[in-house]
Amino acid sequence: MFAGSIPALVTPFRDGLIDADALRQLVEWQIAEGSHALVPCGTTGESATLGFDEHYRVIEIVIEQAAGRVPVIAGCGSNDTATAVRHMAFAKSAGATAALIVAPYYNRPTQEGIYAHFAHLAEHSDLPMVVYNVPGRTVTDISSDTLARIARLPGVVAVKDASGDLARVTEHRLNIGKDFCQLSGNDDLWLSHYGLGGKGCISVTANVAPGLCTDFHTACVSGDHAAALKLHERLYPLHKAMFSDASPAPAKYALSRIHSWFDPEVRLPIIPANAAARAAVDAALAHAGIVTL
Repeated sequence: MFAGSIPALVTPFRDGLIDADALRQLVEWQIAEGSHALVPCGTTGESATLGFDEHYRVIEIVIEQAAGRVPVIAGCGSNDTATAVRHMAFAKSAGATAALIVAPYYNRPTQEGIYAHFAHLAEHSDLPMVVYNVPGRTVTDISSDTLARIARLPGVVAVKDASGDLARVTEHRLNIGKDFCQLSGNDDLWLSHYGLGGKGCISVTANVAPGLCTDFHTACVSGDHAAALKLHERLYPLHKAMFSDASPAPAKYALSRIHSWFDPEVRLPIIPANAAARAAVDAALAHAGIVTL
């Protein structure tokens, strides 16, 4: 259902509020640069610090601005199943293409509890779901066997796997089927993920280098390994720099270096990128040919 370079959008802030104008400009730039879909209110969008009204306004703005030109996968996950149902109901009414549903965090449910969470969502919403497994943040890890069960639920169309375990791409293909859409959640593993059968990446780096990430996807799907490897190596320092400090502070700093209309403001407990991270971002942007030092 989905493929390609899919940025997990940052949420622009200015003076403590959502910067709607900057968000609209970010969406326009992403579409102009060839991004294949957009993900508002994911981890990179600082969804954990958005109130309900803010969360829904961000989704609404992205859908309005995209205007059907690309799919919008709205972040709807929660560690509270009832809240995730509420998020999905809003996303559906706003016109989202699908919902990104992270594994329940903090509560540490069992594998059976994880399955029950997704089964409840499937029962209470017909909005397609992209399962998001990121055990480094949630502590909860969706096992391959559990994902195979979840994938059989109505409306489950893809997985964003940020486990860092490339063997799972093959396990999922064998357990679920070769047609099930697997998206990488790790920019630095994107090339390897493609080689094993992945379809794309829900990416942090694509916030900052959407055109290059789109070109990388094109090279991969066309079978031009030499071009894909060259682009991977061009982007690799940027992939690393995006996590040189707590995300999304480095990504927001990078965007402020590229666009005068973007402010790098973040919300506590995230703080602005430190000096070492800013230097890493600057060097990576120069390496990629995006800015000059």
